[in-house]
Amino acid sequence: MRTRGPLRSATYLLRNKGKSLPLVGVIVLAVMLVSGIVSMMDSIPLSIRTIYSYSRHYAGLTPRGDPTQTERIKETVEQESPVKPDRIMYVRGLDLNVMSIVGKWPFVIIALKPEDFPYYMEHVGPGKLDGRLPRPGEAAVVLSEPVMRNLHVKLGDIILGPDKPEAYSPNEVRVVGMVHSPEWVAAMPYDYVAENHFPPVDALLVFAKDADEQRQFDHWAEKRFTGERARVFAYHKLEKDTAEMFNILYKILDVVIGLLVVVITIMMGMLISIFLAQRVQEFGLLQALGYTKRAILGRVMGEMTAVVVGGWVAGVLVAYALLNVVKASLMDPRAFMLDPLDRTAYMYTLPVPVAIYTVALATVLHRFRTFDPVAVVERRVV
Repeated sequence: MRTRGPLRSATYLLRNKGKSLPLVGVIVLAVMLVSGIVSMMDSIPLSIRTIYSYSRHYAGLTPRGDPTQTERIKETVEQESPVKPDRIMYVRGLDLNVMSIVGKWPFVIIALKPEDFPYYMEHVGPGKLDGRLPRPGEAAVVLSEPVMRNLHVKLGDIILGPDKPEAYSPNEVRVVGMVHSPEWVAAMPYDYVAENHFPPVDALLVFAKDADEQRQFDHWAEKRFTGERARVFAYHKLEKDTAEMFNILYKILDVVIGLLVVVITIMMGMLISIFLAQRVQEFGLLQALGYTKRAILGRVMGEMTAVVVGGWVAGVLVAYALLNVVKASLMDPRAFMLDPLDRTAYMYTLPVPVAIYTVALATVLHRFRTFDPVAVVERRVV
């Protein structure tokens, strides 16, 4: 093979692909493994934030099962809120399970009064509507496209009914509309729920004029109703609860990744030691030809840098490609969330090249500190 500069760092690697590629391959596999594990783990909190992101648009207030408290909560909001609500709705809800990567998660079908339907759909789930909105009192529901994809249902299918223990309703509730919105939305007529489902307790949805005022109201409501017969559902609480829920899990993940890096680093140290041992005669002959130990050491470190950096970059690219394949073939058809550009996942891979390069440097320095070119020339070292 013709190459320019026979003593350049890349020359040996290119002429001996059978020896250099396994080193690169180990790093690629390690980066793929780490980024894949972290990305899949991150898909769980990402799913939570995505599925329940509709709560960014309003605050939910429930009287904890006491129907006499709903009106009192509404009066408190109207009289004491730091921002003037744009709209307050009386709603009810039905349970509906959606599927996630870790099993079934609870989801709520919001039951809306006819006058609130257009406002809710415009503010929470705007988008092109296939089919129609449910009529007042009708056993029907409108879903957004991600919900329908997750449940594997289409227009006309039944999602609630008397023979569905986990999605019970005394009548068959059919999907009559699909809205093309990224938000997870499920809404049906208030009249039907009030007539057919227990308990007869209204909750409130409080909409602010814009996102800034909504956040201000949400934080105020959380403090104002603490200790009272009222429960507040707000997006910032969802984010806080999600972070706390996965705090321990991420600490366990840190331990697993740390052990993985240690094992891979030890393995790479052994491979590099074997890699250098096979080149003892080459180093001895180069010194006999007049090359200094510093020059040879610089060449070897250049080779190690190319292997480690090249392996990490190749690992990131391969991991990104594979995560896209997983997303397209496994996650998207079920509306599961996965981010192939998850920065956290790729940050977790950085200890791999750093640890390997540190071990490589230590191995090379040890080899060259005890290296005796005369012994090589005298063929005492083979």
